[in-house]
Amino acid sequence: MKDATRATHAGRRPHDNHGVVNPPVYHASTILSPTLAALRDLAAMEDADATTYGVHGTPGTFAFEEAVAAMEGGFRTRLASTGLLACAAPLLCYLSAGDHLLMVDTCYGPTRRFCRKMLRRMGIETTFYDPLVGGAIRDLIRPETRVVFTESPGSLTFEVQDIPAIAAEAKRRGCTVMLDNTWASPLYFKPFEHGVDVSIQAVTKYIGGHSDLVMGAVTTTEAAYPQLREGWKQMGLNGAPDDAYLAMRGLRTLAVRMPRHWENGLALAEWLAGRAEVAEVLHPALPGDRGHELWRRDFLGAAALFGFVLRPEFSSEERLAALLDGLELFGMGASWGGFESLMKPVEVPHSAVPWPRPGRPRGQLMRVHAGLEDPGDLIADLAAGFARMGRV
Repeated sequence: MKDATRATHAGRRPHDNHGVVNPPVYHASTILSPTLAALRDLAAMEDADATTYGVHGTPGTFAFEEAVAAMEGGFRTRLASTGLLACAAPLLCYLSAGDHLLMVDTCYGPTRRFCRKMLRRMGIETTFYDPLVGGAIRDLIRPETRVVFTESPGSLTFEVQDIPAIAAEAKRRGCTVMLDNTWASPLYFKPFEHGVDVSIQAVTKYIGGHSDLVMGAVTTTEAAYPQLREGWKQMGLNGAPDDAYLAMRGLRTLAVRMPRHWENGLALAEWLAGRAEVAEVLHPALPGDRGHELWRRDFLGAAALFGFVLRPEFSSEERLAALLDGLELFGMGASWGGFESLMKPVEVPHSAVPWPRPGRPRGQLMRVHAGLEDPGDLIADLAAGFARMGRV
């Protein structure tokens, strides 16, 4: 079954819902039992992912979890109320005081803060490693290392990691391999085919796709699932039923939307690469990008999120304002993955690997998300912005 078909059919059980095509929303806390024997049976099913109590899931949230697991190729998916919680909670499930975590230096900013603050307070040490380390990760793994966390491409600077090489070395030393797979979505990178144990999605982004929900999803292998399930139960984690309903609607059209995002993002990246104001474009699907060969080897497509570096002479606050304040089709916002285009200046918080790397251009780093608009209109909007910038 191809992904487009799977996205349309996974998680659907019309015969369980009076023939309704899309799984309905179940608002529930208490689940009643008609007899004492049924009550005993219900209590015994708590660890079996059955509808036993609202916080453990409802038929609607289970349907969405089933669909995400099918798309990613994993054993089981659990929902979290935010993408950040989907990054942070698995770390709590698999790490204990005295353990060591290897966290990629280009991780999502709030994930970095969670490691530096919460995990440190709990007695868990984090080492931030170079995203381009590849198989040399073996030299960083200690006897107390329990988790190797990856994110590819990396947030803000879009380095592509050699996930198979990292996973092979981590598995050899008994480590759990986690991946924040939000950039590629379940369509364009298949984590479990490359050695990942725990895959994380910010459902807020491409799966939701409409900038109107906040949610995270965590999918695991069968071997890794019991530890995640126990942590989810102990912390009372779940996704809101209304958000799961919206996310399921987004998932149904993911295979249609993502190719347009890919096409628009690449069109903007190619256009920006030819601008005199731009020192470098950071897009793995762009030929000549430093991660392009790994992207071609491991990925099935590209997202619309990428970066570019303005030349220093075009990086002043006045010129940035001239570019951004007059844009008509690009919004300035913190999220991405919706139908609308976004652009904003960003700062790189890396601790282990300084930015820019030696030999890389200096200047203001910009992040772009290409939405579903006509690419010619987006380019015209940017061209007008660069013209305003040139007049400052």
